[in-house]
Amino acid sequence: MPELPEVETVVRDLRPLLLNRIITSMKRSQKPLRQKWSKSWEKNILQKKVIEIQRRGKWILSKLDNQSVLVTHLGMTGQFTVVPSIHPKENHTHFIFLLDNQTELRYRDIRRFGSVTWSPSISVWENSLEEKLGPEPFGVDPEYWWKHIKHSKRNLKALLLDQSIVAGVGNIYADESCFRAQLDPRRLGTSLSKSEAERLRIAVEEVLTIAIESRGSTIRNYVGGSGLQGEFQEQLQVYGRAGQCCFVCESILHHVRLAGRTTTFCPVCQKRP
Repeated sequence: MPELPEVETVVRDLRPLLLNRIITSMKRSQKPLRQKWSKSWEKNILQKKVIEIQRRGKWILSKLDNQSVLVTHLGMTGQFTVVPSIHPKENHTHFIFLLDNQTELRYRDIRRFGSVTWSPSISVWENSLEEKLGPEPFGVDPEYWWKHIKHSKRNLKALLLDQSIVAGVGNIYADESCFRAQLDPRRLGTSLSKSEAERLRIAVEEVLTIAIESRGSTIRNYVGGSGLQGEFQEQLQVYGRAGQCCFVCESILHHVRLAGRTTTFCPVCQKRP
């Protein structure tokens, strides 16, 4: 948390509030985030106009008029919002960027697993990532998908969490996608037929699309860029519901630990062949 739908919602909320605004000054706390901030970056940010804001995987990229980019990752509890300058500062606010219309772009993060950094350009930032980001999970080429599934001896949960295959899928939507595809998340990639792999590819795209339409899932601290919560948590079929009844067949949902994450599934709807 937050995953692709939540980050996409933040970007869509921020766009009308942030585009063509000039960052006039900034403040930051002294508490460290996941990545260290360099004071030398500030000269490349101050008095610069925000000309574009986009999402890549789970990252928020705020492009400035000098082609450099403010890179934000929400981690587990990060919030990135635009509020009036007179709005009281909440605890755990680590960055405040004052804009030229007396509003402020604020980054708040209770657990400090997220980050705010700067890069000379989007291409430089993406090339600097330790692990290459795969394509966005919308309109993924079926042959590309099948190629990465058919020879893998990892379980489906691990494959969906692998950002080098597709970017943006996390714990919540991996569980929901496997359920929608009626596939046991413990199955290995090598065990899937081509039609089953295609079913999973389509399920990932459908689940994420519906979640974006619902503004993502507010389970703990997530809010969109305008401060509004998500609604997809009301539609979750399996995630976080271990021990409860399946909405489809009324069997008790099971959970296991896969790829280091708690994974919930229905033993009937997702029965292994």
